[in-house]
Amino acid sequence: MDDAADGRRLSGMAVAGEPAASASRVERKQRTRLTLQRAAWGLLGDRGLVSLSLREVAKRAGVVPTAFYRHFQSIEELGLALAQESARTLHATMRAVRHAAGRGDPIHASVRVLREHVRTHEDHFRFLVKERYGGVERVRFAIDVELRLLARELAVDLARFPALRELGTEDLYLVADLVVAALQPTVVELLDTRGPDEEADGRIVDTARERLRLIALGAAHWRGSPSYRAGGDQSNRK
Repeated sequence: MDDAADGRRLSGMAVAGEPAASASRVERKQRTRLTLQRAAWGLLGDRGLVSLSLREVAKRAGVVPTAFYRHFQSIEELGLALAQESARTLHATMRAVRHAAGRGDPIHASVRVLREHVRTHEDHFRFLVKERYGGVERVRFAIDVELRLLARELAVDLARFPALRELGTEDLYLVADLVVAALQPTVVELLDTRGPDEEADGRIVDTARERLRLIALGAAHWRGSPSYRAGGDQSNRK
């Protein structure tokens, strides 16, 4: 340390600098955490989370294995962080769909936005698809929770369409679940199409639109059975 720095410490000026130093440490820690997450994304590709080891993640991130534990207690905890990051992308996609749907044909706009977001964030969508049925239970549960939240959010949006206003809450949940389930194969098909292929993407998008139109047509004429609605009402009262 140079004399000027020593002088500042001796004069007590270092006390004023401590918050900045503390902030710097927090920033470095956050950068290292993000570096570890990026390393994991780079390693995953077509692999599953259970195939990763903390040593290879640490090596790719350029840190010693012991540094991994300062940020994540296990690969499982790293997986939860990746699931959370992927969920943010999922909900951002939902917001973009909502915005686009208000400016034209909602089915056409929704599928177009989904395709754009899948292409922009393939790692995140591939992670959600694979790990929803993967070998890490807590990660599977976290993804399932996010998909359920997404469906509930979608049900609120569906209630605004004139053709669906007669549907009750439970029926809207059913329609939302069907939409989310119908779009999952679309995501898989897009991910399986390697590289930019406008023709292949166009076929996938067209099929997705037909799936959604079929659901919309059925939902507009759907009248749930009284026994189901009664059961749904009872569960809501618990």
